[in-house]
Amino acid sequence: MFLSLIFTPWALLALPVLFWLLPYLRNWSIQDVPGPFLAKFSNLWYLYECRLCRRYLTVHKAHEQYGKLVRVTPNQVSIADPDAIPIIYGHGTGFLKSEYYDAFVSIQRGLFNTRDRAEHTRKRKTISHTFSAKSIGQFEQYIHHNLEMLASQWDKLSKQANGGFYRMDSLHWFNYVAFDIIGDLAFGAPFGMLENGKDIAEVRATPDSPPTYAPAIEVLNRRGEVSNAIGIIPWIKPYAKYLPDPFFTKGVAAVQNLAGIAIARVNQRLEAAERGEINRVDLLARLMEGKDENGNKLGRAELTAEALTQLIAGSDTTSNTSCALLFHMLQHPACVKKLQAELDEALPSDDVPSYEQVKNLPYLDMVIQETLRIHSTSSQGLPRTVPPGPGVDITGHHFPQGTVLSVPAYTMHHSKEIWGKDADEFRPERWEKVTERQKGAFIPFSYGPRSCVGRNVAEMELSLIVSTVFRRYEFEPYQKVLETREGFLRKPLGFDVGMRRRRQG
Repeated sequence: MFLSLIFTPWALLALPVLFWLLPYLRNWSIQDVPGPFLAKFSNLWYLYECRLCRRYLTVHKAHEQYGKLVRVTPNQVSIADPDAIPIIYGHGTGFLKSEYYDAFVSIQRGLFNTRDRAEHTRKRKTISHTFSAKSIGQFEQYIHHNLEMLASQWDKLSKQANGGFYRMDSLHWFNYVAFDIIGDLAFGAPFGMLENGKDIAEVRATPDSPPTYAPAIEVLNRRGEVSNAIGIIPWIKPYAKYLPDPFFTKGVAAVQNLAGIAIARVNQRLEAAERGEINRVDLLARLMEGKDENGNKLGRAELTAEALTQLIAGSDTTSNTSCALLFHMLQHPACVKKLQAELDEALPSDDVPSYEQVKNLPYLDMVIQETLRIHSTSSQGLPRTVPPGPGVDITGHHFPQGTVLSVPAYTMHHSKEIWGKDADEFRPERWEKVTERQKGAFIPFSYGPRSCVGRNVAEMELSLIVSTVFRRYEFEPYQKVLETREGFLRKPLGFDVGMRRRRQG
């Protein structure tokens, strides 16, 4: 009798209703938070925006329409208020990364995607010495070497133009230099992209598998996009490769290829270390030395996972920001002249400078900070779960345990209430005098204990890339709009420019 009731046509018709209605009823405590109608009933609306690689912009427009609180899924609220940042992301608040991060696990959980607090503490303790001031100073030589290779290649291209501008997609070259630098730092040798002028990397499914080759930059882009989408409904991860949409099938293959790149490079490095051929200090060497509170080192799989994390974190972010910086600067010729005047005065030649020569240049720092704000490579709101207990009050609303909250970086960085009427304009001079509220709303590297552990390396790398490029070369822009696409990070699709060696004297 009971089974016959379940399988009646009326019961079958009720199942879709329950599928949509139950998430809405279960999250009754945030029913009064405004947002798109479909977001109240299902994660599919949010997944769709991620699939179209425009989630950050959709959320930003939703905040413009609804205000500081926007419901983006049945259980997640986006909060566009800088006062929420220390509550959601700060030390000692108990918030944990949401299940969204499960989509980013490939080899095994690393520092970036582990959700367990104790495990994160162990990993961070093991890895943090890798990014100490002493270690970072030792890394500079590898950045310097690859920038010399970039300069050599651009000099050759400049000569081909016979005094004119050599036309190129600058994003390609920023990708090459960023990947070769992180390859040098994280795996012991560059990928060879700068030398060969193309995107290629060795891949191995396991340490003993025969090598194959894949375009690493393309793989990384696909991986970020598909993992970002799957993270909205993490339980579909095992089935994503069977979905008819090639976005998912190609993306899942990219995840495997990216893991294979890390496996191949770590395997090569460990074999060289066993032969006694390694005598350099880089990220991987520091990771291999790291020990937790019990004196245990990282195992091979964990070491590979952390090296992969550094590859992802240290490549796309740098190349995207460098390309965006060049674009915005070339739309403002006065800013270019001001930066080059500062570099000309500080640097005796147009050779690749040392970090010591450029780290305290005020206008260079303003240009980088403004690019991190206006472009916001990490544009989305990173999701955190309210911990067990009484819940939390933010922006005049109570959120119970289990609710997922996030603060959208792009919206924080483009808020006219915070940055003024010119918030959407590129103006480095705003950094001459910033308010405490503006400082609190500026989160390009996130905030708190889960913020970017490699921030100091990234800042050094950007300073050296920007100072090298603008001290040595001049440019002519060939496009007025920088189109972007969002995966986990927001990346330019390309920037067509003319480049030539600056005339000295």
